[in-house]
Amino acid sequence: MEGTKVLIGDDDPNVCEIIRLYFEKQNLHVLEARNGEEVLALMEREKPDVVLLDVMMPGKDGFEVCREIRQRWDVPIIMLTAKDDEVDRVLGLELGADDYVTKPFSPRELVARIKAIFRRMDRQAKAADDGRPHLVFPRLEIDGRRRVVLVDGKPVPLRPKEFDLLLFLASSPGTVFTRDELLEQVWGYDYFGDTRTVDAHVKKVRQALKAIQPPCIQTVWGVGYKFEVPGDGGMET
Repeated sequence: MEGTKVLIGDDDPNVCEIIRLYFEKQNLHVLEARNGEEVLALMEREKPDVVLLDVMMPGKDGFEVCREIRQRWDVPIIMLTAKDDEVDRVLGLELGADDYVTKPFSPRELVARIKAIFRRMDRQAKAADDGRPHLVFPRLEIDGRRRVVLVDGKPVPLRPKEFDLLLFLASSPGTVFTRDELLEQVWGYDYFGDTRTVDAHVKKVRQALKAIQPPCIQTVWGVGYKFEVPGDGGMET
C-alpha cells in the first residue's frame, strides 16, 4: 500500500482535503481533480493505482467518467455516493466500479476498502500463477491461466471480476450458488458490498456472452445462479 497513487475526483475541496491529509499520513500519494475532465486528464498523465469518483461532479459526472475509464484502463474504482441510493450503487457497479462508499464516510474506511481491493487482486494473481482450469464448452472456451474467454473462437473482453465470476460458475456446471456464496468465493470475506454486486456482474457477463442463447449463467429464482450449457457438461484440459 505504501506509495500507492490515489486519484480523488470530487468537486468538494473540504472532502478532498480531509482524504488527502489522512492518506498522506498513510504514505499514500494523492492526486486531486475537481471535475470529470480533470480526472481523465490525470488518468492519462499520472496512471494512478486506484480512483475514487464522486457521483455528482460538474460536467461529466462520476458515472460517465467511470464508463470512460473502464474503456481505456484497468484500475480499481470506488464510487463516492452522497446518499444510500440503490439505483446509484447498482448503476456504478454495472459500469465497472469495484466498490462504493456512501457519504459521510471516514478516510479510515476508504483506506480499508482500498486495502481490501488490493488483497483480492493479490489473491487472484497468486491463483493465476498456480494454474487455473481450461474449460471448453460448445461455442465457449474459458482459459483460466491466460484469463481469456472465446465465443466461436473470438475473444470476448471481460473485466477481472466478471471473468472470475464466470470461471467459478463454469468450473461447477449445474451447481446452484447463492449470492452470498458467490460473494464469499469470488469477492472474498473482506468484501464490503452486498448481493446486488453479484446481480450487476452477472448482467455484464450475460451481455458479453449474448451470442450464446439461452444464457449460460442462469437464474435460479429465490436461490441464486448456476452455469449450464444445454446438452454439454464441458471439458477441462
